[in-house]
Amino acid sequence: MDLSIIIVNYNVKEFIQNLLESIKSASKKISTEVIIVDNASDDGSIELIRQKYPWVKLIVNSRNLGFSKANNLGLKESTGKYLLLLNPDTLVKEDTFEKMIDFFEATPDAGMAGCKLLNTDGTLQLACRRGFPGPWASFTKVTGLSTLFPKSPLFARYNLTYLDENKTYAVDAISGAFMMFKREVYEKTGGLDETFFMYGEDLDLCYRVNKAGYKVYYVHSTEIIHYKGESTKRSNLNEVKVFYEAMHIFVKKYYSGSWFLLLFLRSAIFFREMLAFLGKKKLVIVSLLMDMLFYNLTMMFAVEVYTRYKKWETGIPDYGIPVIYTIPVLVHLFTSAVLSVYKKDRLSVLRTFGAVITGFFVITSLTFFFKDYAFSRGVVLILYFTLPFTLGGWRIFAKLWFKAGVSGDVSFRKKAAIVGTGEEAIRLANKLLKKKGGSRIAGLIGTKRIQIGERIEGFEVIGSLDNIIRVIRERGIEEVIFTTGELSYNAIIGIVAACRRENVEFQITGGESDFMVSKSEVSILNEIQLFEVNYNIGLPLHRVIKKSFDFLFSLFILIFLFPFLFVVRLITGRKSGLYRFTSGLSRVLTGE
Repeated sequence: MDLSIIIVNYNVKEFIQNLLESIKSASKKISTEVIIVDNASDDGSIELIRQKYPWVKLIVNSRNLGFSKANNLGLKESTGKYLLLLNPDTLVKEDTFEKMIDFFEATPDAGMAGCKLLNTDGTLQLACRRGFPGPWASFTKVTGLSTLFPKSPLFARYNLTYLDENKTYAVDAISGAFMMFKREVYEKTGGLDETFFMYGEDLDLCYRVNKAGYKVYYVHSTEIIHYKGESTKRSNLNEVKVFYEAMHIFVKKYYSGSWFLLLFLRSAIFFREMLAFLGKKKLVIVSLLMDMLFYNLTMMFAVEVYTRYKKWETGIPDYGIPVIYTIPVLVHLFTSAVLSVYKKDRLSVLRTFGAVITGFFVITSLTFFFKDYAFSRGVVLILYFTLPFTLGGWRIFAKLWFKAGVSGDVSFRKKAAIVGTGEEAIRLANKLLKKKGGSRIAGLIGTKRIQIGERIEGFEVIGSLDNIIRVIRERGIEEVIFTTGELSYNAIIGIVAACRRENVEFQITGGESDFMVSKSEVSILNEIQLFEVNYNIGLPLHRVIKKSFDFLFSLFILIFLFPFLFVVRLITGRKSGLYRFTSGLSRVLTGE
């Protein structure tokens, strides 16, 4: 057996299917065995593998054992001369395994090697060649100096960005997404350290391989695509927390000799973890700050309008200014948090309106108890009449600006090109047209120039593989979608690499174009669209909004419409259906 491929799977059904298809294409000239260790997936992965890929050795765990333990189970079952730890959210070229084995055969001192890893936009994944997180490398990484000076050998020691990505050389460490090594290395080092649940185990193994007298190489001659982070994203793990806890373990294991160094690294890692946490919550933080800003600007507007209109000579006394510009906005932020404005449906306008209505009742109640600060009911009315426009307005503007939450509008749907002109490409194009919020189909990319300009079942061939970059630029293409039957994996990955500077997203369809996988999502393409409808009237926010709407609507009708209907009734002597309806609205006001 030439090569044993060990894959740990956890709820990435669509990705594992595409990976296994690419492995099948890459294993035609060498003998391979594929061992998949499943960490208690519940998305149908196990059934899919058993049904469609019976040649896979499947180990099913009853619970999630983590990356290290699961890989070690697979390594114990392996029989190959070379061993490969491969992430399930990857895609390999037809020549990847052959080229890596050829490299090992030609490089006797190589104990472990990894190939070039590409993101879905064709750019290099920095983790595929790394230095160890020693004192200086950790300091420059945590403080951001490595990002500021990526070409400096002094500051960029962790991600090695000063080295040419198109050359092969020895490095300290490679990524666990694609980690290939000789069997003798495994027998000498003993697999992954199971202290690491996820993250850090690849650095640890590389460290032990180097200590054992072998070299670890970065090989540029072949590449794979890595949909980074999919396995973690589909678990309930806190990815940031797990990553930095892994760094803690690594530092404690190999740099515990100096208490000062250990303290510094732990402090730096903790600081970086906090920054990463804040980075993940940046939309919540920005929403809070924007609400504070617009709330107080609206307050200033309300005070100014009331002062000018009523000639309010006293205005707000000096002692009241700090209170007026702090307590009401804090009340609003609190009610917004309680009503999940900052948790669900990001930038939700509806929840914001609910928070404004609730805040109005809270503020008016507070002024009843704290009469020293009840300066003007008019200001409160102007404030809460204007807040829905200001707080809701900036959210609507942000949604339009960032194209968030309006994918149903054709003007905001991504423009896509489908690579291929065969039946599968046409089938996919028709599915995308039927899918609500799906991509706008700009046209097809043919394999030959002679096809350009043709129309196939209503879809225009707008370019070929030879001029795909020009088509992307001139047509403003945002997505390029491959159908797996049209091109080889070599060709697909080659196109992704060539277009890495074009700021375009690449997606690949699964079997029979039933789904597409990309970095950001898995899109299920069904013939019939299903819409989930939730009527959660039991939620506090929904009850508040409904009762408030009922009250305001009834009050408006009774004030502005009912007098007119009453006069009509006196003149005609008849009660119309509309009159009966409006007269009954008084019961809404009394809570009946």
